[in-house]
Amino acid sequence: MPGPLDQLTIETEPSPALAATVVPAIRRMITTGVLPQGVHLREAELATALGMSRGPVREALVELAREGLVVLRRHRGAQVITLTTADAEEVYTLRRALERLAVERACGRLTANHLAELDAILDRMRELDADYSPAVAVELDLAFHDVLVRAAEHSRLERSWQQIRSQVAMFLHDRHLARRDFHEIAHPEHRAVRDIVAAGDPALAVEAIENHLVGAYDRLVAARTDAG
Repeated sequence: MPGPLDQLTIETEPSPALAATVVPAIRRMITTGVLPQGVHLREAELATALGMSRGPVREALVELAREGLVVLRRHRGAQVITLTTADAEEVYTLRRALERLAVERACGRLTANHLAELDAILDRMRELDADYSPAVAVELDLAFHDVLVRAAEHSRLERSWQQIRSQVAMFLHDRHLARRDFHEIAHPEHRAVRDIVAAGDPALAVEAIENHLVGAYDRLVAARTDAG
């Protein structure tokens, strides 16, 4: 049976540090389902698909293991993580804690550049229709929350967000495949968060992000239930 990498060619930009180019390429293949959950990753196949030697691929898999996307087992190689319902509960409760802190600190710290970034993302969300790409939905969703985390000006918070961001992307991609309603709910929900944070009321901002993320988690659980 053909594997997920058969006839796959990924173009990567030349880089002095090839691993820095390979990591985002493989990360994207995992978070968008090109490399499905549970699949074994063979260095030689990945190297061929990426058009490079096995060394940078090996380094990239170690980095992706740190992110929680890949499991490395002695004598058994690398495997894409399989995310469970228990994983979803852990990731989203941690996400809620991080983003409550993010919006609380972002109140009063949002700059004109932050607001311009948020508004540009919201404009793209508003333009989505029923044929939206799940990959684009994930990109826009996470980009919005990236801005809020950066606006918090808290380096340890940002590092913690980056540690779970890729797993959040995997959950979101599966959710958008199962339930295609992002084009209806994305703009109004995120616009409400943007406006409250911009108004500078920390208590209301925390309430707004809490409501948003609880709803997102409930939709994720429902999508996973639909998918069996």
